[in-house]
Amino acid sequence: MGILPCHLSCHRNDESQSGSYHLHSESSTPSISSQPSLPSVPSLASTSHRHDEKTPAIHHKCIATLKNHSYVFTLALAGKVLYDGSSNGEIRAWRLDSSEHGDRTDNIVVATSNSAVKSLVVLGDKLISAHQDNKIRVWKIHNHEHHKYKCLATLPTLNDRFLRCFSEKNYVQVRRHKKCTWIHHVDTVSALAISTDCSLLYSASWDRTFKIWRTSDFKCLESVQNAHDDAINAIVLSRDGFVHTGSADKRIKVWKKHASKNNHSLVLTLEKHKSAVNALALSNDGTVLYSGACDRSILVWERESEGGDGEWRMVLLGALRGHTKAILCLAVVTDLICSGSADKTMRIWRRGIDKSYCCLAVLEGHTRPVKCLTCNTNTEEEEEGASETITYMVCSGSLDYDIKVWQVSASVL
Repeated sequence: MGILPCHLSCHRNDESQSGSYHLHSESSTPSISSQPSLPSVPSLASTSHRHDEKTPAIHHKCIATLKNHSYVFTLALAGKVLYDGSSNGEIRAWRLDSSEHGDRTDNIVVATSNSAVKSLVVLGDKLISAHQDNKIRVWKIHNHEHHKYKCLATLPTLNDRFLRCFSEKNYVQVRRHKKCTWIHHVDTVSALAISTDCSLLYSASWDRTFKIWRTSDFKCLESVQNAHDDAINAIVLSRDGFVHTGSADKRIKVWKKHASKNNHSLVLTLEKHKSAVNALALSNDGTVLYSGACDRSILVWERESEGGDGEWRMVLLGALRGHTKAILCLAVVTDLICSGSADKTMRIWRRGIDKSYCCLAVLEGHTRPVKCLTCNTNTEEEEEGASETITYMVCSGSLDYDIKVWQVSASVL
């Protein structure tokens, strides 16, 4: 397994592999297929990606293809190290810091489990993974190459479980004849997020709950039961403490923990999608929310003040259209929005100064649905003094087993 030049493609005909595979919950497995779009929502950008005099210049190229052995479900960037989580339970680290792309073959399986990896986040010297077996695992990142990471904890921790098991009030009904302590997820853990101050870990699950864990000792502090009517597929946090969850019940919900309360309470419910919500992303300042669903549209929501007492609401500005199948993943870096779809493509969108949007590029190369994305700015390119352009690194993971690394250069607005 290694990195190949992007022009070398690998076509795989083996649809299945050992173990079960689900994109979302059982109720939302059809989400990968095309669903009706949203005719009542205005489009914010042209579906065409042809450039004219009003379209900012953009250059993009695939600089590497990283070959995997199973479906790529999640990606996380930590500096120049890219982590991927796969359906076979492997977590692999790839070094992306070599100037010669053809020489970048430094990759290793850093962690293994017996369950598919659904989400990854990096917290300092720890790598945290969410799994299909309902568990969250915490790994100690090694600086030494070719060393596997040590599993520091599996959440909920043994100590947490022991302390909760004796009191009846700690048990909740999970099925007709089964109870479990509220600190346990009882279905696939689908998404993870870290608070701005890194003190809290949020986990979302197909069991319709999201939970909050203290990162100092990974104690479960809270569980929001029945947060949605169906599986939760996405969770994102704003810098001012608002929690956004997207679900197969077609809804997006906004939550907030107020200073006078110990628990998160519901602030808003956003209902415009007509099919399962698969992905969420926030602008850098947290005031613009992007949601992707099976209806092939990316909805753009903006926070709008109401009066002078701090009250606000989320206003639907419109939709970004162009994908021909379900939106499966979203990522935001500066003023760019990256989207991945079951139509096997990625699209790069830009938010203008006047809140207008344009589709800058369509990235093609994957042979199956694009399941995950991660991106950041290329600081090395910026240091070289290219003041009129910004260079980004965008990584995409697909059900074709491949990870593609893209270099995207866009003019400064």
